[in-house]
Amino acid sequence: METPHNDQGTRRARPTAQGVPLAQATSIAHLPPVSVVFSAMLGYNPVQNLLAPTGLLHALPAANVATLTGRTFFPTLISAPFHHGLTIVFTAAALMSLAGAAVSWLRGKKKEDVTDARAEPPAAPLAAAPAE
Repeated sequence: METPHNDQGTRRARPTAQGVPLAQATSIAHLPPVSVVFSAMLGYNPVQNLLAPTGLLHALPAANVATLTGRTFFPTLISAPFHHGLTIVFTAAALMSLAGAAVSWLRGKKKEDVTDARAEPPAAPLAAAPAE
């Protein structure tokens, strides 16, 4: 059973609801998430860039093309998996911070460095050679 936050089925179902054939929707759903988010941050619309070479954008109704290539379809498509990934990363970071704090606390207080009182005082600086 697929979970809602990491659901390739949802990423495949939303494009097919707009008339994209299952084969293209499946290839879009299996794209690496990091590359898809990176391309989106660079301003590319991955859905448009993937469907344009197939000629599918010319075969679909204009309303469906507008939905697929619009500014909200792709962000909505990746928002749940992206949120889930951030939740995992920040939870892991919090757990590692707590583990570090616990290890630090178990280590105890820092012991002060006690120097030997019988140590020799530092040597006096050498006198400068007389000028000629």
